[in-house]
Amino acid sequence: MSEQIPARSQDTKLQAESVEPGQTPNTETPDAPRGNAVMRDILGGSAMISVLAVVVALIVGAILIVIVNEDVVEAAGYFFARPLDTFRAIGDAVGGAYAALFQGSVYNFRRPDFAAGIRPLTETLTFATPLIAAGLGVALTFRVGLFNIGGRGQILIAAAAAGYVGGMMELPPVVHLVAALLAGLVGGALWGGIVGLLKARTGAHEVIVTIMLNYVAFYLVSYLLRTPGALQAPGQNNPKSAPMADTAVFPELLGPQYNLHLGFLLVIAATVFVWWLLNRSSLGFRYRAVGENPNAARVAGIDVGRVYITAMLISGGLVGLAGVSQVMGTITTGFASGIDAGIGFDAITVALLGRSRPIGVFVAGILFGALKAGGYSMQAAESVPIDIVLVVQSIIVLFIAAPPLVRGLFHLPTPGVDSPRRKQRARKEVVTR
Repeated sequence: MSEQIPARSQDTKLQAESVEPGQTPNTETPDAPRGNAVMRDILGGSAMISVLAVVVALIVGAILIVIVNEDVVEAAGYFFARPLDTFRAIGDAVGGAYAALFQGSVYNFRRPDFAAGIRPLTETLTFATPLIAAGLGVALTFRVGLFNIGGRGQILIAAAAAGYVGGMMELPPVVHLVAALLAGLVGGALWGGIVGLLKARTGAHEVIVTIMLNYVAFYLVSYLLRTPGALQAPGQNNPKSAPMADTAVFPELLGPQYNLHLGFLLVIAATVFVWWLLNRSSLGFRYRAVGENPNAARVAGIDVGRVYITAMLISGGLVGLAGVSQVMGTITTGFASGIDAGIGFDAITVALLGRSRPIGVFVAGILFGALKAGGYSMQAAESVPIDIVLVVQSIIVLFIAAPPLVRGLFHLPTPGVDSPRRKQRARKEVVTR
């Protein structure tokens, strides 16, 4: 019996026989098409990781909705007698909850006209406004290699500054609005600049400093709200500020029937500014260089301390814009010490989901705004606990913080890693040289 030669060996033998004398046969494996590398980078990239993290979070949320739904629990009691009832109850629970989420955040088909049906989308954008502003501030520090978790303190100081100018001072209409806005931005910037100054001059860790400044800002604002002549409204015994003057309130963008205000346009401008700052300016180049390797940046002649100070100043101003939008656009009847509403910590999630990219932060802020707006509708319409929305947000953070977990779960390739054929060819070239 003649020995069978594998097809691949036969091909190699034929190639060797077809080579003219004096030439070296080509036994290298051809490279994979360029399209494969592109698809590998897309499927394993950060954008796909973020999308899949949201998908997994929604799936986990659906499971929790099923667990807490009373109709599903009741139908599961006689599952073996009538299993279709259980599956029907599961479909109604999940479908009803997510339909209510959509109708409460994007469009309500039960409304008689388009103007009324589009109101949920405007609510989503209103909730997203402070999240985007604060998320941009946190994302900026991430790109510099800092971790700004002092959003709560910066929001409180910005809200106090804007609230004092807008509620306790009398100025001409346009001047009053601009003065209150600038006061809030400056207040947030200075509160963030303290962190950058301590980091640059003493090497103090920004996480510890921002946590401590959160407490300082909270108790300082609480004291001012209980002090007559400071932030407390005249004739008021409760710790609450005076209502904002009509001349210091953001105008509505779509009319009085909607809550969307000028602050949304400001965060759009802030997104464009941060994109330009990071990608088109020399200061942004220094930010990215320090974020990659501060020691190498220092050797290259970059003043790392100054970069930290300016980055925290700008970050504090962006986070302060969130506090300004709360005072001048959402809570115009006076605010208390809880005006931050957890936005400072939600901004960290928004920055992570957006991969510290301005456009990504903008989209992530709208997503979380939709979860906030639709969560209340889901709770009212389907009796779904609002805590499930918080669980969904937490699951998103979990998967965003662990990209290898998502890649392993969905068997995604790792971007930037050469295929085995490319590695084999590279080794041969090294040996040949």
